Amino acid sequence: MNLYNSALYIEDLEYVAGLNLPWNKLKDKSVLISGATGLVGSFLVDVLMIKNENGLNCAVYALGRNAQKAADRFSKWNDNPFLQFVPYDINKTFVHDELGTVDYVLHMASNTHPMQYSTDPIGTITTNIIGLQNMLDFAVDHHATQFAFTSSNEIYGENRGDVELFDESYCGYINSNTMRAGYPESKRCGEALCQAYKAQKGLDVVIPRLTRSYGPTMLMTDTKAISQFIRKGIAGEDIVLKSTGTQYYSYTYVADAVSGLLYILLKGESGEAYNIADERSDIMLKDLAATIACISGKKVVCEIPDAVEAAGYSKATKARLDGSKLKGLGWTAKYDIQSGMERTLSILKKGMEV
Repeated sequence: MNLYNSALYIEDLEYVAGLNLPWNKLKDKSVLISGATGLVGSFLVDVLMIKNENGLNCAVYALGRNAQKAADRFSKWNDNPFLQFVPYDINKTFVHDELGTVDYVLHMASNTHPMQYSTDPIGTITTNIIGLQNMLDFAVDHHATQFAFTSSNEIYGENRGDVELFDESYCGYINSNTMRAGYPESKRCGEALCQAYKAQKGLDVVIPRLTRSYGPTMLMTDTKAISQFIRKGIAGEDIVLKSTGTQYYSYTYVADAVSGLLYILLKGESGEAYNIADERSDIMLKDLAATIACISGKKVVCEIPDAVEAAGYSKATKARLDGSKLKGLGWTAKYDIQSGMERTLSILKKGMEV
């Protein structure tokens, strides 16, 4: 599916590209992005390339393992000299001296959905730690102005019942002696590793903490509950709920996730973590399923997940993030969960019809 044929998708890109940010920091600079073909990374690449059409002149190095996948995803920019795909397995040492100084490095590569957590727990951990260290070393060696590590709402663990919203200092419970703990614990370790590089190597680091993100750039192989709901919605099928649905989480539409990321990159304070979250997109899973079913004209049905799938599910039942720190930088979310979901389904459904 070619997202560039969607007027709504282009509108999203132009909205983020038009934000009142200090874009001059990126003018005539270079940005390296791991996980560039992922949900958030691919949208960010498109935003930067839209800015390049208006004179930003920012070289974008998009890292990934599959060149054909990247060529298909970024078809609009295949002949644009400002975008260069760099084939790379994140768990291997990254040596590309020909790139010279790289001004901004954003590490966004990670196993990010439950089936990967349960079927490849080793790869989940190594990507989040070894892959991160490879990117940090590259940033130091290439004299990066700033490094951004996209962390996760999962670092907060389970709500202890003492707060309604998690601010950046909250630390909930995680049973580290489980296979499923590999993702949140390695993300926690990744944040600590970033702080170590800041202290020992003098690297300027910022840490955006993403909520459960969604949007038309989602991968169709993603096994998160929201992604499964969306796939059912665009296929015109009933929405399948595989739990009681009382999990209460924060979600973020991809345009808002990327706008938050850019606020942190361009206005955030070195060494700080920021939640990218807005309370208008906090919703229980059963209500999210009902929202998508309503938009799609279908109903919600219940189904018991198999053991492999269930093993990858988060154990957190309540994980709502406080976004006030990021809002203090001037960020606001444009979409609530209803409008963001309507937009996602509209873009994907029309794309399927082409």
